[in-house]
Amino acid sequence: MKKTPLILSIIALVVAIAAAVLSVVHPNFDKKKSNEPVDLTDTGKITAVAGDIVYLQLDSLIVNYDMYNDLMTAFQTKVQGIQDDLAKRGRKLESDAKAFESQYQKGLLTRSAAEEQSNKLQQRQQNLQNDAAKKDQEIQEEQAVLNNRVYYAVKEFIEKYNEEHQFALILTTSAGTNTVLNVNPGLDVTADVLKGLNEEYIKNRNVSE
Repeated sequence: MKKTPLILSIIALVVAIAAAVLSVVHPNFDKKKSNEPVDLTDTGKITAVAGDIVYLQLDSLIVNYDMYNDLMTAFQTKVQGIQDDLAKRGRKLESDAKAFESQYQKGLLTRSAAEEQSNKLQQRQQNLQNDAAKKDQEIQEEQAVLNNRVYYAVKEFIEKYNEEHQFALILTTSAGTNTVLNVNPGLDVTADVLKGLNEEYIKNRNVSE
């Protein structure tokens, strides 16, 4: 039995919705997570002193930061819920469209009833498409907010951290933009910064709970 254009467009919509929602699950900080994060428990003793130029490995710092992981867990749970809801609505719409097609092909509907049902299905399709676009925008915005919360938490901590250590410059490097090619490991402050970040976050989290 040949499928009608309405059925094909609904099926295509269901597939597109699933792909769209899945595409925004991972925030920008997580793009390099496929690379194995550096073991921050074995970085050696920091030998840098006031006035030195030091560096930290930003991607490894972020993926080991408790605040980031807590926010990401909640974010991914929300995205999964949105994805499941849209997919469920899409499957129901597809099922109803196929049932309508079967009834129409068997001559079980009058022309006016068929037109009414077809219009309703198309309206449901449009509503689902609009809702998917709206949710996609909301997720993108929440992703940006999550990234900003982590960024400013790290930035503010490093400012306080350097008030104590008085380094001349703190560079950042990552797997994607490796600006530190060859350096004394004693100038890597990633583990020290991460330790302070997690201690501060856990302390503040426990106070607010």
